[in-house]
Amino acid sequence: GEGISEVELLQWFVEPGETVAQFDRICEVQSDKAAVEITSRFDGVVESLCGQVGDMMFVGKPLLYIATKNDAGTAVTAAEQQDRQYEEVDRQPTATLNNVDDEQDRLRIPSVGANYSSYYDRSGNENAMHETEFQPRVEQAPSTSNVLTSPAVRKLGKENNIDLGTVLGTGPGGRVLKADVLKIINPNGAFASSPSSSSTLAQEPMMPSPITSTPSPKDEDTVIPIRGYNRLMVKSMTSSLQIPHMGYGDEINVDALTEVRNMLRPLAQTMGVTKLTYMPFFIKAASLALVKYPALNSSIDVEEMTLTFRAGHNIGVAVDTERGLAVPVVKGCEGMSVLEIAMELGRLYSLAAEGNLSGDDISQHSFTLSNIGAIGGTYMSPVVLPPQVAIGAMGKIQRLPRFVDDDSDQVEAVRIMRMSWGADHRAVDGATMARFSNLWKSYCEHPSLMMFAMR
Repeated sequence: GEGISEVELLQWFVEPGETVAQFDRICEVQSDKAAVEITSRFDGVVESLCGQVGDMMFVGKPLLYIATKNDAGTAVTAAEQQDRQYEEVDRQPTATLNNVDDEQDRLRIPSVGANYSSYYDRSGNENAMHETEFQPRVEQAPSTSNVLTSPAVRKLGKENNIDLGTVLGTGPGGRVLKADVLKIINPNGAFASSPSSSSTLAQEPMMPSPITSTPSPKDEDTVIPIRGYNRLMVKSMTSSLQIPHMGYGDEINVDALTEVRNMLRPLAQTMGVTKLTYMPFFIKAASLALVKYPALNSSIDVEEMTLTFRAGHNIGVAVDTERGLAVPVVKGCEGMSVLEIAMELGRLYSLAAEGNLSGDDISQHSFTLSNIGAIGGTYMSPVVLPPQVAIGAMGKIQRLPRFVDDDSDQVEAVRIMRMSWGADHRAVDGATMARFSNLWKSYCEHPSLMMFAMR
């Protein structure tokens, strides 16, 4: 893809001597943007692999060599073809790593598990059955190889003896998510890492294990290569050093927002949002405030001395994942409702947890929010991601005492959240930042005001 020059090789799906067909999975690679499965462009036999797991593979360089039949060869049966072992072959031009982002578009895998492929008709009618009645295949080998999912989910299914082909995926395009497998492991919701450990966790409380021996110090330092999302963070943070940052902070009373969220949660669940958080409200409030203060939704070009006001509100949300920090983007927030933003966030969170965000999911940010308070902390100094000019970070919500008003000595308990803003001082001055924050704060403290500002 654009800007991608190298990727990390995560795993091979083939080995030398193995027969492959077009669109069969070859390997999984991790770029700065996303994890992608590369598929074969040829029918043939794998001759050799050009890298090992953990190697960095460069765009345009060979991934592997595939031997294919000569175009002049006669048609043979499957048995004859195996006996002859491709005696007449041409050494194909090497299968190379080209546009990583486009590989997902070439992947043609059923949207549900292989054992469910005959359950629905081609029209998409879930109630229409094919002529052959669906029956689980209990005597056949697990058909996990053709299921759209991540390596981590495959490993979880293997550890718990679950055929992923029988799991109906709830992710985008029928992708089998980790949550789908965990529901099968424990339908009651008390998820465990393995069947053997689930009963132990249910019967015995978690107790710290005593230290039985003193760990010996390591003899040598450990060098760990920087891969995946962390590489992207290194590049973007290095670029951010050129930005003269300006910080601004305030605190928000979220009592009213909490009541609105709790009231809408049951309705949101009926519409597909399993957990309605504060973030969709924060994002919509930011989008409404950006309408009046578009300078914070801009990008700066120092060489041309121009400031580009972005037409769309593409708001990135920082997400902590096992692969590192990812910033998926909710695009077009100015035309979305709070519910639509919540649904899109759910999709992006699921992909981020599986490490399957596409390049399009994490590109074209115009503004960023970070909910660091979900982990802990109150204030922070958020760093602007170039070419953006502003970023906000929410601290944890605390129940604190506050005076009812300036003229009273009466104290009440309220829910307080600290907000920290960072801005590029070349594009945003302090007064603009303060006015934007005040407007965003008013929407959050009085959610009903957002109705009057929405179109």
